[in-house]
Amino acid sequence: QVRLVESGGGLVQTGDYLRLSCKASERIFANYAMAWFRQAPGKEREFVASISWSGGDTIYAHSVKGRFHIFRDNAESTVDLQMYNLKPEDTAIYYCAGSTNTGTAATSGEFFTYWGQGTQVTVSS
Repeated sequence: QVRLVESGGGLVQTGDYLRLSCKASERIFANYAMAWFRQAPGKEREFVASISWSGGDTIYAHSVKGRFHIFRDNAESTVDLQMYNLKPEDTAIYYCAGSTNTGTAATSGEFFTYWGQGTQVTVSS
């Protein structure tokens, strides 16, 4: 069974930096898009960032554009999310997602087949 395992979450202060990492247990995503989503307490899951199979195309949510950077290493089956200048509103559980439907970066969760268990990011003010 394919597993996605996130790491790197934690408690930080406003303006700090965090790097999240997601590793797939099998090398099945090299030709497919991957993404990060998040869910804050009492809110629905929302799209954060997505990257195409090659890494050549990326999409970011408006709220994180210019502060977050998604990149991948297909040889290592990883996708990372660098988060700069963190804000309290970034507090959420962050989920890694892998597609087996499309190689193009996508914003909708319906395109993603596999999901990690999530890692908590808490930004204090």
